[in-house]
Amino acid sequence: MRKKFSHILLVLLIILGLGTTIFLTVDDVRSDVNLGLDLQGGFEVLYQVEPLDEGDVIDDTAVSSTASTLDSRVNVLGVSEPNIQIEEGNRIRVQLAGIEDQAEARELLSTQAELTIRDVDDNILLSGADLVQGGASQNFDEMNNAMVSLQLQDSDKFREVTQEISERPAGENLMVIWMDFVEGEDSFSAEAQSEDPKFISAPSVSEAINSTEVMISGGFQGQEGVERAQNIAELLNSGSLPVHLEEVYSTSVGAQFGEQALQETLFAGFIGVALVLIFMIAFYRLPGLIAAVTLVVYIYLTVLGFNTISGVLTLPGIAALILGVGMAVDSNIILYERLKDELRIGHSLKQAYRRAAGNSIWTIIDANLTTMIAGLVLFAFGTSSVKGFATMLILSILMSFVTAVLLTRILMRLVVHSNYFSQKLGLFGVSEKSRYKLAENKGIEDLTTPWDRFNFVKHAKKFFIFSGLLIIAGLIILSIFRLNLGIDFTSGTRVDIETDGSESVTEVEETLESLDVPPDNITTSGEAMVVARYTSDLSQEEVNSVQTTFSEMYDHEPMISTVSPTIGQELVRNALLALAIASIGIIIYTSIRFEWRMALPAVLALLHDVFIMLAVFSIFRIEIDITFIAAVLTIVGYSINDTIVTLDRMRENLRKIKIIRDPETIDIIVNRSLRQTATRSINTVLTVMVVVVFLVLFGAGSIFGFSLGLLIGLISGVYSSFFIAAQLWGVLKKRQLKAAGGELVVYREKKKDDDKILV
Repeated sequence: MRKKFSHILLVLLIILGLGTTIFLTVDDVRSDVNLGLDLQGGFEVLYQVEPLDEGDVIDDTAVSSTASTLDSRVNVLGVSEPNIQIEEGNRIRVQLAGIEDQAEARELLSTQAELTIRDVDDNILLSGADLVQGGASQNFDEMNNAMVSLQLQDSDKFREVTQEISERPAGENLMVIWMDFVEGEDSFSAEAQSEDPKFISAPSVSEAINSTEVMISGGFQGQEGVERAQNIAELLNSGSLPVHLEEVYSTSVGAQFGEQALQETLFAGFIGVALVLIFMIAFYRLPGLIAAVTLVVYIYLTVLGFNTISGVLTLPGIAALILGVGMAVDSNIILYERLKDELRIGHSLKQAYRRAAGNSIWTIIDANLTTMIAGLVLFAFGTSSVKGFATMLILSILMSFVTAVLLTRILMRLVVHSNYFSQKLGLFGVSEKSRYKLAENKGIEDLTTPWDRFNFVKHAKKFFIFSGLLIIAGLIILSIFRLNLGIDFTSGTRVDIETDGSESVTEVEETLESLDVPPDNITTSGEAMVVARYTSDLSQEEVNSVQTTFSEMYDHEPMISTVSPTIGQELVRNALLALAIASIGIIIYTSIRFEWRMALPAVLALLHDVFIMLAVFSIFRIEIDITFIAAVLTIVGYSINDTIVTLDRMRENLRKIKIIRDPETIDIIVNRSLRQTATRSINTVLTVMVVVVFLVLFGAGSIFGFSLGLLIGLISGVYSSFFIAAQLWGVLKKRQLKAAGGELVVYREKKKDDDKILV
C-alpha cells in the first residue's frame, strides 16, 4: 500500500494556514467585538410611548419620530455605538454601552424638551413653536458666565410680549423660563421659594425688546452650569418629544461590574475549554488532536461571524460560545465513537472511516437541528441579553457544523487516505486484541462495551418510580417554598452595591433609609456585594440619588435594574410560550424524522429535566431571572440532542431486526442501543460539564443562576435520556406490538433492498 506523503503535507499546510490566519488577525477580531452593557457598563431603558393628551393616537409615525429624536439626543452624549430599536407595542429600547454619566443620560432621554416662557401667574407668553428649529446655542456673557441663546421666529411678537411684561409692577415684571412645565403641578409661586427651583431663570423686563434673539442667563454657575446650558441648547435643537415616555424597564451597569464580569467569565471559559481539548487528545488520540484544531477554528470563526452580523456580546453570549464547544465536541465524538466501532468489527481504516462518516452524519444533523429549534425560539421571544445569547447559540450551531463536520472530515479523510496510519490503529484508540475479523460476520451489535453488565430495561420500573417520587417531591417543595423569582418576573427594583469589603449590610441599609428609599429586602452576595430589592420600581430621581451616593461612598457605581409590572407579566408569559413552542417544534421534527413514539418520550424527558431544575432552584432559594429561561431552553436543546443520538441508534438496530415477534426483542434493542451510545453520551456531557463547572465556580456572579441551571440540567438530561425517554419508547412499542396481534413489521421493503420505511 503506497503511502501518500502529499496528504500529510496538505494536512500540515491547512493547519499552518489556519493557525497563521488566526494568529495574524485575532487581535483585530477581538478589538472589533461589540461588548454589551454587562461587559463594559452602560445604561439600557425600555420606554412605552404614550400620548401627551388624552384622546391622541400613537401611530407608527409618532413612534418613529420619537426614536429619531432620541437618536439625536444620544449623539449629544457622545456614545460611540448607541442602539435604539423600535419594538412591538409602541415601545422603544435604548442601549447606551460604555456611557459614563448614566444620570445625565436618563434625564436627557426622558426630558420632554418643551420650553415655555411664562409670566408669574404661569400663563404662557411664548412656546417652543415660537423658536427657530436648531437655533439654540450655548454662549458666554461679558462676565464669562454660561448662557443659552435662542433664535425667535417673530421679533414683533417678542416686542409685544416684553412690552406687556415691562408695564407690570416690580416683582411681577418677570419672564419665567421653564423646561417641561407640568400643568397643575408646577407654579412660579411655589418654585420661587425653593433653593433649587425647577424653572431655568426668571429675568425682569424693564422695557420692550425688539429682537429675534433671547439670552437666558443667571442660572448657569460654574462648570456644572456650563454643562447644563449645553444640554438645554442641544435638547432644544433635537426637538421636543411629541409623546410621553413611560419607563417600563431599565438597567444600569457600572464599568467596573462589566470589566470584572468579563475577566471572570473569560478566565473560567479559557480553563474549561483548555481541559476539554486536553481530554479530547488524551481519549481519542490522533482524531482528538484534529478535534482540538477544529475547536480552536470554531471559536475564531464564531466570534468573527458574530462581528460580521454586528452582534452585541453579552455574558450569556460568552456562555453560549463556550457551550458551543461542547456541541462541536459532540459532533466529533459521534464520528470518532462510530469509527472505533467500525474498526473493531474488522474493517480497514479506510472502510471504517467511510462507514463511520456515512452513518454518523444524519445523527449529527438531527441533534444540531433540534438544538437550533430551541435557539430560534429564544431569539423570537427573548429580550436584550437573552436575544444575544440566542444569536450566539444559533451561530455556534452553524459554525460547529462547518468546523466539527466539514473541516474535521476533510482533515480526517486526508489522514486516513495517506496510508501512514493504516497499521497504527492504536492512534485511533483501538487495539488489535479488541478487533474481530470480517470473516466472523460480526456487526456492531455483536461488539462488547464497558456497559454490557448493565441491564437498563430490567430496572425500568424502578427508574419510573424514582422519577415519579422526584416529581411528587418537587411539587411539594414548589408548593411550600415557591420559586424565588427575581424582579424580571415579579417587577420592582434591584440594586447591587459593591462595597470595599469592610462595610456591613447595616451601613448600606441605613444609607438607603437616609435617602428615603428603604429596601423591602437586603442580602449579601459574596464578600463585598450587597443586594437591595424593592417590590416597586424606583423613580428616575431615586435611582439617580442612589447611584450618586454609593458611587461617592465606595468609588463603585451600583448596578440598578427596574422592571415594571407590565414587563414582568410579559416575561412570564413569553417564557411559558417559548417553552411550549420549543417542545411542539421538537415533537414535530422528531415525529417526522423518527416516529411519534420516539418524539413523545423525548419531550416528556426534557420536561422532566426542566422540572428538576425548577425544584432544585426552589429548595436552595436561588433567584430565577431572565437568563434562567435561556438556561432552560438550552437544556431543552441539549437534552433532546442526547436523546436523539440514542433514538437514532435504536432506529438503526430496528432496521436489522425488521420484524418484532416478542417483547423481549424490544428490550434487547433498548439495552443494546443504550450500551452502544453510553460512552458517547458520558463523554459529551463530561466535556460540557467541565466548562459549566468552571463557569459556576469562577464565572461572573450575574450568570451564576444561568450556569448552575445548565449544570443541573446536564446531569438530569443524561439520566432522562437513558432511564426515561428510551424506557418509555420501549413501553409504547410493546403496546403497539400487543395491538398488532403479536407480530410487528418494523421495516418493509420499498423498491430497493436498502430503502426501508419505519412503520
